Amino acid sequence: MLLVLVVAFAGVWLLQRVLNPLIRVAIREQMGLEPEIEVSKRIETLSSVIYRTALVVVLLIVIVTILPEFGVNVAPMIAGLGLVGLAVGFGSQNLVKDVINGVFILVENQYGKNDVVTIAGVTGLVEDINLRRTTLRDLDGTVHFVPHSQVEVASNWTKGFSRVNLNVSVAYESDLDHVIDVIDRVGKEMAQDPGFAGKIKDPPHVLRVDKFADTGVELKIVGDTAPIEQWTVMGELRLRLKKAFDADGIVMPSTTRAAQLAAAAALVQDAAQRTQAE
Repeated sequence: MLLVLVVAFAGVWLLQRVLNPLIRVAIREQMGLEPEIEVSKRIETLSSVIYRTALVVVLLIVIVTILPEFGVNVAPMIAGLGLVGLAVGFGSQNLVKDVINGVFILVENQYGKNDVVTIAGVTGLVEDINLRRTTLRDLDGTVHFVPHSQVEVASNWTKGFSRVNLNVSVAYESDLDHVIDVIDRVGKEMAQDPGFAGKIKDPPHVLRVDKFADTGVELKIVGDTAPIEQWTVMGELRLRLKKAFDADGIVMPSTTRAAQLAAAAALVQDAAQRTQAE
């Protein structure tokens, strides 16, 4: 029994030391042109799943090997486990589907650890993934455990690259050519900023006039970023655009709306004072 335990411990230790380098080399050969962050996520995901699966297999082998030393006949037990497994398989189709879907998710590299995904109607950061389920943490900090049998469509927000996609509204009186020049200039300045140069692949720029809304003209702004950096870039872009608009006298609909409400309130107050005087 001591020999079995020593061999099992040595096997697990050796597996842990050899598995990561082998997976790292294989993944880098397969994903040589992919961004480094994608390669790292793929290596971490596969290493975790394969190691834990192998650990369970080794543990089962150790149990089956040691039990005969206590006088337990494992042959009937193995046969019984086979029948039980068959019965459980018929009654646990969702569990089987979980595992099958999990295998396809891992093999096809649909998503991995540290990706932001939407699956089964839940959006969050992938904290853990195994053959049966995926663990997500959403923006509120809530942890969701999603069985793979419920994953029909997987939307990966951070695979390869991410995208800035936002609308900015300006007043109808604005010179749109000037507004577009200001937005494109701010996007280029962000891309050249040392603090954001590594996060931006394609500087944010105006794609088109997107909509004639009730309050103003909406411009579509797009740009490519490193994975999971789109929200940071969009937050900074909004801040810089507000400052640039103020400096260039570009009026946004909210300001126009506030001015209209203030003027209307003044007229109502003036009319009330006249009525009171009369």
